[in-house]
Amino acid sequence: MKKIDRRKAIKNLTIGIGSVSLLSSPLTGFANTDAKAKTIPVKDYGNHDIEEPVTVITLGAGGRGNVYGNYGIQFPKELNIVGVAEPISIRNERYAKKHNIPKENRFVTWEHVFDRPKFADAVIISTPDDLHYGPCMKALEMGYDILLEKPIAPTEKECLDILALANKTGRIVAVCHVLRYAPYFIKLREMIQSGSIGELISIQHLEPIQHIHMSHSYVRGNWHNSKKTTPIILAKSCHDLDILRWMIGKPCKSISAFGSLKWFKEANAPEGSTNRCTDGCSVESTCPYSALKIYNERGGWSSVFDLPDDKSKHSDYILEQLKTTNYGRCVYKMENDQPDHYVTSMEFEDGITANFSMEAFTSYHGRRTRIMGSHGDITGDMTEFIHTDFLTGKATKWDVTIDDISNSKNSGHGGGDWGLVTDWINAVNKQDPSLLTSTIDASVESHIMGFMAEKSRKTKQIIPIDLK
Repeated sequence: MKKIDRRKAIKNLTIGIGSVSLLSSPLTGFANTDAKAKTIPVKDYGNHDIEEPVTVITLGAGGRGNVYGNYGIQFPKELNIVGVAEPISIRNERYAKKHNIPKENRFVTWEHVFDRPKFADAVIISTPDDLHYGPCMKALEMGYDILLEKPIAPTEKECLDILALANKTGRIVAVCHVLRYAPYFIKLREMIQSGSIGELISIQHLEPIQHIHMSHSYVRGNWHNSKKTTPIILAKSCHDLDILRWMIGKPCKSISAFGSLKWFKEANAPEGSTNRCTDGCSVESTCPYSALKIYNERGGWSSVFDLPDDKSKHSDYILEQLKTTNYGRCVYKMENDQPDHYVTSMEFEDGITANFSMEAFTSYHGRRTRIMGSHGDITGDMTEFIHTDFLTGKATKWDVTIDDISNSKNSGHGGGDWGLVTDWINAVNKQDPSLLTSTIDASVESHIMGFMAEKSRKTKQIIPIDLK
């Protein structure tokens, strides 16, 4: 619980005029929270009643393919990865070695998998965004159940096509809206639906991307161009639209959005900057987005590269990648078009409103949520939330920790990654989609909200949500 202790210390730090705190965490200033904290209940990962593992082929052995596939390493009695399709040879080789995949079940592209008769129960689709539709449709045709990385597909029509075919074939399609499986959001939804805050009136929700993450993924990285992948409201924030729809429990009726690419463009390039950070840029040492710093000194971000096994070669390998790939290019001189700030307002059934803000320029990450009801409110930051009862004035703090859950370090998104896989394995094993909350039927609705938000942003109009 050291995390909570540090937060308390920050809350007690004031700079000030009288008793007003000018330096505080996102949870201060709402109520007296001296009461003992309650712990948000969480369930352990794994299904103990499964006798035979679900057999799976992974399409795309990058970051997300490994996150979901690693569940099978920890729980081999539940999930057995029997095949992989991956065009990058070193990823293909490493994934096959990790999961003991025989040579005949290793493929270069997803098309090659379906040249064979069906040889597994299900597929994990963790290919790039623009390569979700083809393999998903083919997998459904051949009778596979599916774990589908978000976004479902780049267009509304493709999403609806997948929905229609899934319903026609009766196959299970779980969309990786992993926040639905995070204990924090599960408890928030329970609080709303149980009437703990009276009648729900409004929600304010913030996704702080964090400035380095933005530059890494949406300026230099795979999602920098919306036309080649998907708009950032879907690529990054369909999680957030989905979690709002799920917590509110009512359909969205209309949506409006504003946002633009304001900072990461050539007009803002500092004088003396070069096309690459490795080209002797005169401002590299003072640039917060220096690739030389981000990928060599700050840790974590270099995982995007397929680093050699020999750690002594890592520095030279990273430098070569910065000289030859987009990750070494100046953030002001890319072909990026993704907005770096995006505000969306929504009206749901029964007059409930929600505001969502996606912001690149933060020093922190982790969603922040404020929920307003007729008889109480909730404010939280994914590690804890505070519920205040208007009638009694009592404030109750709930905190979440997955530290005591076995293997929790292997699951991201507040524990949601492996929470999703646990439920998906159970649903496939029992052939019961009701064991999932992120079915294709539920997930398509929030995707349509995303497509309509982007339409609103471009047309400057309020767009009605038409659920076909």
